[in-house]
Amino acid sequence: MLILDSVSRSFGAGVHRRRVLDQVSISIQAASETVIIGRSGSGKSTLLNLISGIDRPDAGRVVFAGQELSALREPERTLFRRRQVGFVYQFFNLLPTLSVEENVRLVLSLDGVGAVQARRRTNAMLARVGLGDRLDSPVDVLSGGEQQRVALARALVHEPALVLADEPTGNLDEVTAAQIAPLLRELARERGATVVLVTHDQQLAAGADRCVTLREGQLRPTP
Repeated sequence: MLILDSVSRSFGAGVHRRRVLDQVSISIQAASETVIIGRSGSGKSTLLNLISGIDRPDAGRVVFAGQELSALREPERTLFRRRQVGFVYQFFNLLPTLSVEENVRLVLSLDGVGAVQARRRTNAMLARVGLGDRLDSPVDVLSGGEQQRVALARALVHEPALVLADEPTGNLDEVTAAQIAPLLRELARERGATVVLVTHDQQLAAGADRCVTLREGQLRPTP
């Protein structure tokens, strides 16, 4: 279970300090999918940064699987992200100098997985997202939809317990977006991962276990 308990976060200084999150509380069941809807600038990315341990809250607690992330030191939070979290970004964040296979395999290599096993798991994951014939292709020659499929493979190849998706279809056309969202959901459910997806697109809420709206620094039920 993922728990945010009265989490607050502000930015700026003095009279210019702005509270982006104001005592946010939510409990998310393991192996479920929660969609958080909010306008640009509403604090969605800030919320993901707190959940992943990239940032710390000014007040409150972030707890995942019984571990209080907000109390960990930076090296411990880094290790948590490497082993337990998969990220999917709007702009893919792939390494253009690496091939499709190398982009995905890098995650396993950083986690100490042996070369043979890492290659086997990478190839199987890329086949699962429909890119088994593009292993040696440079990522910058792929379409946007293909690049996001590589990103999905990278996010899930190490079988993380938590998948965080930040506007995963925001850089895709409508037809491609309609393919990527269900694929992300299917892959995560196959592996029993907990998914938190933030977006401004209410259509992405279809099929999710839960949908809430981030507005004025607080989470509210989505109408």
